[in-house]
Amino acid sequence: MSEEKLIHKEYDVLVIGAGGTGLRAAIAAAQDKELKIGIISKTLLGKAHTVMAEGGVAGSFGNVNPNDNWKVHFRDTFKGSYWHGNWRLAKILVDEAPERILELERWGAVWDRTPEGKILQRNFGGHAYPRLAHIGDRTGLELIRTLEEHIIHEDNIDLNMETTITKLLVKDNKILGAFGFDRVTGQLIVFKAKTVIMATGGLGKLFTITSNSWEGTGDGYSLAFEAGAELIDMEFIQFHPTGMAYPPNVAGTLVTEGVRGEGAYLKNSEGERFMFNYIPEKFSKDYADTEEEANRWLEGDENARKPPELLTRDVVAAAIRSEVAAGRGSPHGAAWLDIACVRDADYIKKKLPSMYHQMKTLSKLDITKEAFEVAPTAHHAMGGMRYKWDTNETNISGLYAAGEAAGGVHGGNRLGGNALADIIVFGKRAGDAAAIAAKTKSFEDIPQNLIDEAIEVTLAPFKEENTENPYLLHEELRDMMTVEYGFSTEESLTKAKKILEEMKVRASKCGTSGDRAYNPGWDQALSMKHVVQVALLTIESSLMRKESRGGHARGDYLETDTSIQDILYVQKRGPNGEIVVHEEILEPVSEELLKVLAEFKDDGYQYHGKK
Repeated sequence: MSEEKLIHKEYDVLVIGAGGTGLRAAIAAAQDKELKIGIISKTLLGKAHTVMAEGGVAGSFGNVNPNDNWKVHFRDTFKGSYWHGNWRLAKILVDEAPERILELERWGAVWDRTPEGKILQRNFGGHAYPRLAHIGDRTGLELIRTLEEHIIHEDNIDLNMETTITKLLVKDNKILGAFGFDRVTGQLIVFKAKTVIMATGGLGKLFTITSNSWEGTGDGYSLAFEAGAELIDMEFIQFHPTGMAYPPNVAGTLVTEGVRGEGAYLKNSEGERFMFNYIPEKFSKDYADTEEEANRWLEGDENARKPPELLTRDVVAAAIRSEVAAGRGSPHGAAWLDIACVRDADYIKKKLPSMYHQMKTLSKLDITKEAFEVAPTAHHAMGGMRYKWDTNETNISGLYAAGEAAGGVHGGNRLGGNALADIIVFGKRAGDAAAIAAKTKSFEDIPQNLIDEAIEVTLAPFKEENTENPYLLHEELRDMMTVEYGFSTEESLTKAKKILEEMKVRASKCGTSGDRAYNPGWDQALSMKHVVQVALLTIESSLMRKESRGGHARGDYLETDTSIQDILYVQKRGPNGEIVVHEEILEPVSEELLKVLAEFKDDGYQYHGKK
């Protein structure tokens, strides 16, 4: 096995993932010019899921409403997490997001402006005030473009595109590097590194309808789990309420929350604007309960409450599912979204240019004239690798995590716009910390047995006896997870776990044929191991949490349970590869922030059952 011809590369800091998180982390680490930084991108640069974040990035400038500040943003974020998020991380997010947004502007991001020349901010679900800085409806694309242009001026950054990582190389709980292959040439690569940052994104491809592209197979969670990292909150997966439901060629394509932020209505098959019927009590003070008041908000009345279409994503997604289940869905099992009924064509084309063009080109729909069908689509994972709040380091020495691959910031539910804030805030923090640590370390030799194991794992799909079709297995898994996890019960989750245990065996037998170069079947066969492992992690923690909270819905436990709101289910690999789960209690909220939350007395915050 060791006779395999390998390419060897060395980096002080290795960043796995080239979305917004990975690029921001690499830029931060590269500020120390004595360090060599490597970026690994599973696809071509610029193809990351970050570009799908169209609506904006959250930061409490108060440019549109001067009442906005970090306290309100913290309240909204912590409340939006269903009081389950890591308060330290939420505080860091709201404190540092404005400066990171201004930094992007200094680097060339062209934010939309107010008449006075300030950064314009728009409304978004769960945010008390207009808070999202944006570039039309292509904010994520502009963010990636800005970071890429900055990357090319950093001489100590080396980019490895179309490269897949198959194993993290860890000895004695210390990261030594990673192993992977070049998708273009098929060559195997050993990456030796002093520190490694996991910026590998999400897991949307566990489900049939998703906004994620083909790369979102949960590789990072699985690689980290296999290496011994702890994962948290894997039961919380956010379904964006408005993914395209029809026509079939665009199913799952994201319809930015910015459409509802500009006033669009959600309607059922009877033409009813149904969201007024689904306002949770804890949100009742913030959202209009009559169409008359919602229309006053649309006309700019600052005293009017926001329309319920801007409730948090979990609430809107659940409402759409309820309408469909009651027989009031659209022809294709969805709801109608209508912006044409409230905004004229010129306004829509100006404010939502990408959305207009996308619909017109891909769906032959003119959103300036007609409503269209939307349904919940798997979009964002709140859980992931657990890391130390002050350094972003995991429980594995030298291994760092940030962005969607990491857990803790968003708790039970993520507010729209906080994801882009997350990646630029914690991407930078991870890069800074990994660079500082790398300065104190020396390169360590990677034991040959670790390399041999990695080669074995990587080339397994080419064995003649491995004949399972990975594409068909993936389709089978996605259909199963969509049904059994979508609105789960003890019975459905137990059934899913049994099926996944069988799929785990089948995934180990996934194979491909042909040469290594340009072989998508090879990558798909390897991805199935990750997909099944991540699905098992999700199901296992979902079985543990016997309540419905945010992105976690249990049909047999419909209410939130304050007695377990602060319980964290921590997952780690056992000695035989099994999932071991233990419970921990979230750190008590600081006295300073309890006083902040006390300013919003009617929010219903409960800590260990106490108001």
